[in-house]
Amino acid sequence: MLGGMYVERAAGGVPGAVVWSRTDTAGEPYRVLPDGCMDLIWSGGTLLVAGPDTRAHLGQGAPGTEYAALRFAPGQGAVLLGVAAVELRDTRVPLDALWPSARARRLAERIGAAADRKAVLERAAGRLLERARPPEPYLPAVVRGLRAGRSVAEVSAATGVGTRTLHRRSLAVFGYGPKTLARVLRMNRALALARAGRPFAEVAARAGYADQAHLSRDVRALAGVPLSRLPGVGAGGQEDRGA
Repeated sequence: MLGGMYVERAAGGVPGAVVWSRTDTAGEPYRVLPDGCMDLIWSGGTLLVAGPDTRAHLGQGAPGTEYAALRFAPGQGAVLLGVAAVELRDTRVPLDALWPSARARRLAERIGAAADRKAVLERAAGRLLERARPPEPYLPAVVRGLRAGRSVAEVSAATGVGTRTLHRRSLAVFGYGPKTLARVLRMNRALALARAGRPFAEVAARAGYADQAHLSRDVRALAGVPLSRLPGVGAGGQEDRGA
């Protein structure tokens, strides 16, 4: 739930990533929902890394503040930035705390001087992708399986990776264990259905919740507000029992 003028598109050359920009027109508060991703954010001449969230991140910018950012696909940010994702969970950290200060400063200056800041972010991420050590090949399958609603046990069996190894690697790459990642991805699946106008009972069933009450409790826990109060979601024709 981002305030101000927000625009996003797929990032060229960085599979699954998204570049976005926002101008904070009035200094209104905003809410960022957990999505299993990490972001590299330029604002005011500096670069910030937003770690993977387990709950909604609340903030408020100053009027006129401009942002340009790249949102990595789940698991991608840790590999490209060279940091264990769990160390950044639920935090926002200056890039120069993770990289040499001069390197972070040069990139921030290039972005700030560019007419198309998102394009500079894309190119920088593309170079990181070229140089990065490839992640374990089973990790994309983990995301696909959990996003499709499969259980952690099913994903573990399908990938041939033991549950302990899967949990350890998930912490390093995604920032939390596969059960939490599954919960976050399920909420985003439910949100997409609700924004498409589906009744909440149908949303609960199709997204993999036990019932509508389960959907309401889980969304409130992760997003901090009932489903019906999130942008683009109507009442679904039914009462939000979590309200």
